[in-house]
Amino acid sequence: MKKSFMIAFGVALVAFVWIVSGQFTGYSDELDTASGSKTPESESLTQVRTRRSIARMHESSVVLFGRTEGVRSVQIKVETSGRIVAVPGVKGQVVKKGDVIARIAMDDRQARLNEAKAIVDRYAIAFEAAQKLSKKQFRSKVQLSAAKADLETAKANLRTMTIDIRRTTIRAPFEGVLDDVVVDIGDFVAVGTASATVVDLDPILIVGEVTEKAASRLSLGDVATVTTVGSVSRKGVITYISKVGSPSTRTFRVEVGLANPGGAISEGVTTELKLEQGRIKAHFITPAVLTLNDRGALGVKVLGTDNVVQFHKVKIVDDTPEGIWLTGLPEAADLIVVGQEFVRSGQKVQGIKISGDQAS
Repeated sequence: MKKSFMIAFGVALVAFVWIVSGQFTGYSDELDTASGSKTPESESLTQVRTRRSIARMHESSVVLFGRTEGVRSVQIKVETSGRIVAVPGVKGQVVKKGDVIARIAMDDRQARLNEAKAIVDRYAIAFEAAQKLSKKQFRSKVQLSAAKADLETAKANLRTMTIDIRRTTIRAPFEGVLDDVVVDIGDFVAVGTASATVVDLDPILIVGEVTEKAASRLSLGDVATVTTVGSVSRKGVITYISKVGSPSTRTFRVEVGLANPGGAISEGVTTELKLEQGRIKAHFITPAVLTLNDRGALGVKVLGTDNVVQFHKVKIVDDTPEGIWLTGLPEAADLIVVGQEFVRSGQKVQGIKISGDQAS
């Protein structure tokens, strides 16, 4: 009994000493806090690394994907009826203006042409005789007018026959590529039947769609860089900017004309189109600096006055393999390049400056 009592007394004594020592320790901490011996505030601030960025002039541009189109494409339709007797035009070949694509049978057209010529000759003689008789008062003016009308009708029929014969030969209306031939020897064609399609590929058009804001900065004659398959870059000029936006995409059609001798660039090829928009002041940074705010807006965090973090919404105006150009920042800004994801706007931090070019 005595031994058990001594053990219980020992445990109680140890517990009492532990409780009392904790109270005095807390009291000592309070005294230390009141006396200002706690860690300085500067040691508790989050550290970030910053780099100075200065805005500079930059040639602003818009880069988009476009497609090639022929400057004009015409479906040649038959203008007289008949049977196809020759098709010298071959699909895919380059044709010059006036080259024969197909021929329609003459049938009796030559005979009717000769008849029309003979009728003109007859009425020409009759009209000449009527003129002479009219001068001698042997023919009235009404009879003279009737003779003249007969002559003019005969001439009109002759012209119609001549044009009809000319239309039996289907020719290329301009220089280009014979994209398709849809008639063959033996086919009977009527007026309005499609015979072939000719596409003019020199110059060739590169067509793209730009936003309303981008369209307002473009002008006819502006230089554009076109990059085709194989990474071949060429210079062209803007030849058309639509004044009517697409109802579905709210974008505007832009056409760039590019010299294309021999039709080297085909129609329907996807291209990269870089449209110059003039010089603007912008910052050149690495994409790693970009971040999002609580609302999902794209921006950059900078170190403002009194080392307080500020968020600036930015707009990317150009994207290159070396870095990006953007606007929306002050002309000079201390960008937070390390630790920006761990601080929030309005928070006071400790900034450590890093020297060197921001985009390097």
